[in-house]
Amino acid sequence: MLKALRFFSLFFLFGVALNAQERILPIDTTIVTANTVTIKGKPVAYKATTGTQPVWDEKGMPIASLYYTYYQRSGVKNNTTRPLLISFNGGPGSASVWMHLAYTGPKILKIDDEGYPIQPYGVKDNPHSILDVADIVFVNPVNTGYSRMIPDKEGKMPDKKIFFGVNEDIKYLADWIDTFVSRNNRWRSPKYIIGESYGGTRVAGLSLALQNRQWMYLNGVIMVSPADYKVLRVGGPVSASLNLPYYTAAAWHQKMLSPSLQQKDLNDILPEVENYTINTLIPAIAKGGFIGETEKNAVAKKFATYSGLSEKSILRHNLVVPTSFYWKELMRDKGFTVGRLDSRYKGIDKMDAGTRPDFNSELTSWLHSFTPAINYYTREVLKFKTDLKYNMFGPVRPWNFDDDNTREDLRQAMAQNPYLNVLFQSGYYDGATTYFNAKYTMWQLDPSGKMKDRLSFKGYRSGHMMYLRAEDLKNANDDIRDFIKKTTTNGKSAKY
Repeated sequence: MLKALRFFSLFFLFGVALNAQERILPIDTTIVTANTVTIKGKPVAYKATTGTQPVWDEKGMPIASLYYTYYQRSGVKNNTTRPLLISFNGGPGSASVWMHLAYTGPKILKIDDEGYPIQPYGVKDNPHSILDVADIVFVNPVNTGYSRMIPDKEGKMPDKKIFFGVNEDIKYLADWIDTFVSRNNRWRSPKYIIGESYGGTRVAGLSLALQNRQWMYLNGVIMVSPADYKVLRVGGPVSASLNLPYYTAAAWHQKMLSPSLQQKDLNDILPEVENYTINTLIPAIAKGGFIGETEKNAVAKKFATYSGLSEKSILRHNLVVPTSFYWKELMRDKGFTVGRLDSRYKGIDKMDAGTRPDFNSELTSWLHSFTPAINYYTREVLKFKTDLKYNMFGPVRPWNFDDDNTREDLRQAMAQNPYLNVLFQSGYYDGATTYFNAKYTMWQLDPSGKMKDRLSFKGYRSGHMMYLRAEDLKNANDDIRDFIKKTTTNGKSAKY
């Protein structure tokens, strides 16, 4: 049946009409190229396999095909001790382009050392790629990158509800990973999954789905700037207060703090602000309208000191300052906004007035360099030819957020699997999924505290995509190397 399906898939093409032409993509295909990259000063030969692999329904018929790129170090005769890293970005609706062409893969964007676009666009060798220690597959969920749903024989598309939701996404991706691992003979390899932003939600859920539905046990989960919707979407004193350490970091970078704080190093300031947030700000906001005037004014004064905002603007918000207002307000008097995903980036609005920026200055900068690079790279380097549009962000709405138990899923997977460790990586200047939110998620992941020695956090002086900054690209990849080394079992039994 599998052989017949593969034969069938070579001839079954799907697309949409466009001026009497069709944009087509094979359902099941691979293209292989060979290359060499210098990592840590040493040449590493590798094979890149790019193509599409189907998603099947319960009847064994293809209902979607996912575009992926798989990098394997050449010359490895026995992959049973060679780790496999499965990489996802977020959104939901984002392609896997970001970490693929800027973080762990063998090629990265041609950008300056701080992450800003430069021309001519393109890619260069990544001297810090983890390909020297692990093979990597970058996966694009349905409607991202070149991945698409597939019509049946009558031309009817599958119900998009099958794919577009927290649990739906986890279910079909776990099945897809099972197929990929089987096809590529990686069942005996140590396995890791990494997810950025919403991808953190995704891999947290996948950790248990792979374990309980596919009987696939992992060595590690890596959460890059993770989105925890148990905090982000609930509001309230905790959710509001967790933003303050990020406000401090952003203001410090933009030199908007008082001289007494500005002259200190960021790492000397943040522990103080984190302590204030937990022990003073959360209780103060929890009192709501019944907080005493003296206490409210004292908190507003300290908030202003730590955030770069005025006491008046903080009091006008009753101590609950939205991030969108912060991005507009911090540098308003200087004529700039600051970026949402990375507050190192500045923008210019039509008017200085208003409560939120006109656009995300950091995202426009990133799309500026990533879009030409991925289109060039897939076609001219990986040799994957198609007229389909590469969806940097694909249509996946509405997204079903019901029954999001992914944080608990990850805790349960860890409890069941003594090998499983978790690494959190966050940029201090990320205002969308803040670094202190990630720390809070880590603290709440295991309320018993019995597994905290298997949880670790690393912070970087950049934003959501902390790897765009050259110094953090090196440090963050080295942190993954260390994590893989730490979680290599070397024959140790999986038991408590």
